Amino acid sequence: MSEEIVVIGSGMAGLTAGCLLAKEGHKVKLIEQNWLPGGCSSSYPRKHYIFESGATTLVGLDQHMPLKYLLDTTGIQLHPTVLEVPMRVYLKDGSMMTRYHDLEQWISEAERVFGSKGQRAFWQYCFKISQFVWETSLKQRVFPPSKLIDLWHAARNFRPKQLSFATLAYRSMDSLLRKYGLRDNQRFVDFVNEQLLITAQNKLEEVNVLFGATALCYTNYTNYYMPGGLLQLVDPMVMYIERQGGSVLLRETVEKIVPRSGQYEITTDKNTHIAKAVVSSIPINNTLPLFNDGELKGGIGKKVMQSKELNSAFSLGFVSKRHREFDCLHHQVHLDEPLPQTGSDSIFLSVSHPDDSLRCGPDEFVGSVSTHVHDPDNQIITNKDELVNAIYAALEREGLLVRDNLIFEHASTPGAWRKWTAREWGFVGGYPQYMNIKPWQMLDARLDGKKAYICGDSTYPGQGIPGACLSGIIAVEKMKVDGVV
Repeated sequence: MSEEIVVIGSGMAGLTAGCLLAKEGHKVKLIEQNWLPGGCSSSYPRKHYIFESGATTLVGLDQHMPLKYLLDTTGIQLHPTVLEVPMRVYLKDGSMMTRYHDLEQWISEAERVFGSKGQRAFWQYCFKISQFVWETSLKQRVFPPSKLIDLWHAARNFRPKQLSFATLAYRSMDSLLRKYGLRDNQRFVDFVNEQLLITAQNKLEEVNVLFGATALCYTNYTNYYMPGGLLQLVDPMVMYIERQGGSVLLRETVEKIVPRSGQYEITTDKNTHIAKAVVSSIPINNTLPLFNDGELKGGIGKKVMQSKELNSAFSLGFVSKRHREFDCLHHQVHLDEPLPQTGSDSIFLSVSHPDDSLRCGPDEFVGSVSTHVHDPDNQIITNKDELVNAIYAALEREGLLVRDNLIFEHASTPGAWRKWTAREWGFVGGYPQYMNIKPWQMLDARLDGKKAYICGDSTYPGQGIPGACLSGIIAVEKMKVDGVV
């Protein structure tokens, strides 16, 4: 019998699962349809410059966080740069605020901008919840439970406060703002909504307190920059899998998965692979068509979100002569008028580190801009130039760009995202959080109840790289519980 385990997709979830399986001594074959690994957390060259493919912020290396767990378990070494200032936010009224890493410093800043009413208590409570969520996530590594044995493992790691915090899954962030008297502070509501979109992919009425508080506090954990781009995060994981005897196959697309006599026959556009187990790290929307009807557990199809529930992105990459020094690399700009065609109320800009000579020249900087496109299958962008001009105007207004200094630019619609990632409709950022889906109702890692599993941002929604890593950890843990590995 083949001892290979095939992992489909080389995003952070697939790489996490692949590395952990390789650590356990299994021969991993990771299959990626793109010419570069990393999925939405990677980098690519163009015109001698390096651009980020999607994610631009790196968190998850603090205590009790998934990426740190992965690195500690495997011994993979990274060399990121700590960002002293995680983010700046530019509000509609022209005021600017800094999202400081230090909680006390951030609370003082929030009080300065939004007024003292409720801010301290709100942010202290949110940070307390975020600490609980990350600590508990690594203790409850078979979540959500779908077998009796999962409940036994959950009981072994149960603490009374887990029960009390679980009730927060029934409360929305909207109700939390009301509790602290902040719901009638429209400037603060607008701020929270645009911040939640970054990591929760939704707004305060639809995001529960457990996920929402964690999403809002990601700047209160250590934020990092990877010199050379996030491909420098991905490559050490690829090399780890290969050093353990595994392989990473690029430019190969999985077309069909068929169970045969306790194994799986994985057909691609180039080959046929036989594996004792399979882990799909691509979204459930893309995974379901790979199996024949009836081969997966009942009810999975009901958990698949459609385009009207999802987000893609319009993105803009540019290179500019350096017109100023950036002591902060990440900037969210709130717009006084929604962007044309997309209706977005904010844009997110990340710039390359001034000491990063791998991505551009010493007197230049690389900029990566993204903004949400809701319902990408039906939100068709017909005029990229109109969007680009509106984005540049917003950046110039805040002093983040001098358009006359531009050297190179390229813009991408949801269609380009679909081509790059192969994800249905080009949706990115994972499944948004909705109040009608409680954490224990999320898509289970077990696909067919046998030896097929799934991870990625349609199983553990939002939360960026940490959430994707966590989903890979959970998939491998369930494989252990099931005796597959």
